Order: sequence, then C-alpha cells, then structure tokens
Amino acid sequence: SAVPGFLSTQLPFTSSFQRIDLERQSLEECPQLDFVKELQFLNLQHNLITKIQNLSHLQQLVLLNLHDNHISDMAGIEVLRSLKILILGKNRIHEICCLDSLSKLNMLDLHDNQICRIENVSHLSELRVLNLAGNNISKMENLQGLDSLTELNLGQNCISVVTEVDRLPLLQRLFLSCNNITSFDQLACLGESCSLSELTLDGNPVALETWYKQAVLRCVLHLRQLDMKRITDEDRRMAGVQARKEEEKKKESHKQTIHKECFRVCLYVICRLVEAGSGSVQSLSLSDSHLAELDGDTLRLFGLGALEALERGWGVQTAGAVTVITFRYINFDAIVPTLPRIRVKFPNLSHMIFLETNISRLPQLAALAQVRRLDQLTIHPDGNPVVSLTLWRSFVIYRLHHFNLQRINGQEVTMNDVIAAERVFGTLGHIAATETPRCRLLLLLEESRKRQLQFLLEGRGRRAGLSPEELRDNGKLLGEGLSRALFNYPSRDCSAESPEEKTKQLFYTNLKGEALHKLWPSMFAEMVRDCVLEMRDQATFRQASLAKLSETK
Repeated sequence: SAVPGFLSTQLPFTSSFQRIDLERQSLEECPQLDFVKELQFLNLQHNLITKIQNLSHLQQLVLLNLHDNHISDMAGIEVLRSLKILILGKNRIHEICCLDSLSKLNMLDLHDNQICRIENVSHLSELRVLNLAGNNISKMENLQGLDSLTELNLGQNCISVVTEVDRLPLLQRLFLSCNNITSFDQLACLGESCSLSELTLDGNPVALETWYKQAVLRCVLHLRQLDMKRITDEDRRMAGVQARKEEEKKKESHKQTIHKECFRVCLYVICRLVEAGSGSVQSLSLSDSHLAELDGDTLRLFGLGALEALERGWGVQTAGAVTVITFRYINFDAIVPTLPRIRVKFPNLSHMIFLETNISRLPQLAALAQVRRLDQLTIHPDGNPVVSLTLWRSFVIYRLHHFNLQRINGQEVTMNDVIAAERVFGTLGHIAATETPRCRLLLLLEESRKRQLQFLLEGRGRRAGLSPEELRDNGKLLGEGLSRALFNYPSRDCSAESPEEKTKQLFYTNLKGEALHKLWPSMFAEMVRDCVLEMRDQATFRQASLAKLSETK
C-alpha cells in the first residue's frame, strides 16, 4: 500500500518478499523477519509497537513505515544503513537521535511527536524532505549541512523567528503554519533564499496584518505559492505599489530625522542668508531654540519661541500677503491662544500646516474654528497622533466645512464627505445642543453664541415681527451653529485662573454645601407635604395636569 503524502515514486520491487505490509495488526513489537533478508519495503503503521528492534538483518531495507505507534526512543534504527525513507510520525519521540549511520536517508518524517529541538541531522546531506510538524520546537537551528533539502515542514510548533533558511541552498517548500510569528521583521531571513517557491504562514499572528501578502512578496521575490494559493500578477503589482509607498515613507522619515539633527545648522545657514541680504527669506526671530521666517507668502514657525513673532508689529501689506502658516516643533495647546490673533492679523490666511505639534485628540481640532476661514488644512502624521484615529478627518469636515474648508492633507473634501461627517457628528451635536441644560450652554458658548441662544430661547423673533417660517429657518440655522459650537477646545480655560480665584471658589462651594446640609431636612419635609396636598384630590390633580400639558403644547 502507498504511504500518503510521502511515497511519490514506485520502488523497483522484483520479488514478493521485497515488500511486506503488516498495517493494523495490533503488533506490540517488530516481527522477526530473518527469512527475508532481501526485504526493501516494510509497513508497520497503525500498530502498538514501543521499540525499534529485530531489524538488524534487514540490510537492504529502503523504506520503513512506523507511523502511529507507541515508540518513544529512536534507538535501534541506526543498524539500517541502506534506509532512504523513514516514517516515524505520530509516536512519542522526544529526541532526534541514532541517525549517524543513515547517510543515504532521503525522507525523514517525525511529525506529531514531542520533539523540542532540531538536532543530529546536519550530516544528512542527501535528505530531501524533513517533516517535523506538530512538535514543540521553538527555534530553527542546526540546519546547516542539509544541502539537498527541498521541503521542510515546521507547522504547528512554537517558532517565533525564522532563521537559517539561507543555509538551505535547494529549499523550495517551507511550511510554517500555526506558529508564533508576530512581525515581518521575524521573516527577514526568507529574503536571503534564492530557491524558495512555496511558503505557508497562515495561523500566525503576522498573517492577520493588513498588507500581509504584499509584505511577504516583497521579502520573497521568487515565491509562486503562498498559503496553498497561487500568486497572481495582480498580487505582485500590489506588492510593488506597497513597496513604493514604504520607500517613500522611509525617505520622508529619513528626511525628518536629518532635519531634526541638523536644526542648528539650518538656523546658521538662514542667518548667513539674512546677513548676505537675501530678499526671498526674511528672518523675524532667530535663536538656538526657535526660528520664525517669512518666505514669500509662507510664514514658518519653528519652536515655541517663534510664536513671539505673531506679537510684533506687522505692516498691512506684509500681513496681507501671508496665505500659509507652518507650525513645527510647537505644542498645539500653546498655539491655540494665538489663533484669534492670527485670524485678525492675517486676513488672507487660507492654509495652515502642522508638523510635530502633538495634536492627539479630536477636540483639539475644533479649536481651528477660531480662524473662521480656512481653505486648506495639513496635519502631518509625524508627531500628530490624531491622524491615526479613524474619524479625525470626518470630525474636521463637520466642524470646519462651513468655514469654506476645501482640502485636508491634500485630499479634496467632497459632498459625500460632508454628508458622511454630518451623519456621524451632526446627530451627536444635535443631542448635545438639545439635552444640555440652558445654564450649562451659557457657560460653554462664546459671547456671540450666548446672545444667539438668548434670542432663540426668549422668543425675541416674535417681537421683531418675523414670520413663523422665518423663525423656524433661523432656529434651524442657529441650532446647527450651536451643535458645532459645542465641540469647542478648550471649553473653558481653567488653567488661567489664579490661585486666589480657585481658593475663593473652593471656599464658597464648601459654604454652600454646609448651608444645604442644614436646610435639607426641612426642605425635604416641605416638598413631601406639598406633593401630598397637591395630589389629595386626584380628580382635580388630573385636570390641572392636563391643563398644564395643553398650555405647553
């Protein structure tokens, strides 16, 4: 009978005594076969054999199949010097050993055992297939010397890093399914193989990554099959696109690193340009920790101290020419207080760029509404964690679109983007505007919004002679404005309060608490008494309640 998955060619048997099949015979030990010394094929799989013995006379044996037995030790196999195929899968073997004299071995199957280490196989220079799947192996090691190996199966083990693949010059098929490989860095060794064509990595954490297939194809250029699926031309094209993106990202990262490391040098160069009378670059503030420069219509601010340039006197013509402001290496919370001044000082500002400014939360983006009009916004991923949030772009569109925002990070804002942002945040804003108590709204909103809210709540429109339709439209527009205005950052600058003010607030809070504690028992008794008296006559109470509801409606 054939051996599933292993015997791919027919052996040249010429006699009935060259091949014996004793499968599923409940044998507890290897049988005595002294009368068939010319035996080449012996199948003893699916028995109860515990030791390899009684085989020393079989010096012509080529294939020995002991699959699915109870063998725990490989001792006894060393006498079979002519053996080419050894199948010991699904046993209880703990250690690879006793193979020193089996130099002709072509195939070794030790899957589903209890082996913890690859060892004692480096002398098998003719070995073509090695199956160690389903063991407890944690490290790929001792593979040097297997110069003929074409297939290596290490699936269902505990391997976390792929190594020594570059020491197998003829390896074509490598099976690593269901191990502990978590990152592409742990697969770097695969890129050193020039012969690998088939690979399996499914069942590893790394296979769950978004660009898993493309990353593997970038690493192993000659791969034809991944996870038992053929690699298509489209897969290779996508891998190439991703590779170019990664390369661009690395170049940008390298560029940022160079900029940081050479910051002082750049300051020196710019300073020399100013001294030389260069007309294109005007330095407004220069020190060893910050830089403010005006280049054409672009104002660049580097470092916290560069914000001081915004306080200086600006000519109307110079300020009017500024359309782009770039902030770099400045904490965004330090920029927020300057936004109202920026809006007034630079009336033609249309584009703001933030690099390394530590924008990490969505409410921070709402502060940009203070600029009022902004055509473009660029928030670089480096140093701004907020860009990694899924909804950051939708939030910016919802909060700033009515200020003529047209592009975010170079990408055009479409009507579909506006509708999607309104669907997500518009509902939230509406609930916040309708459910927040009036007193709380007055605390959160700016002065102009407070006046609008008072106008809406007190019904002044009726006294102004507006029609019901006009009142309804104005209320809708005001409601939308209030919904957006509630997404402010910060809602109130508590950090600006002096210690004396905080002490006073704490004192009056404690004083009110003590007074309420003293008055509460009598207040509670009065509340209960009033409720009981009011509901004593239930018929009258129901009529009064209905009347109140009718008036409210």
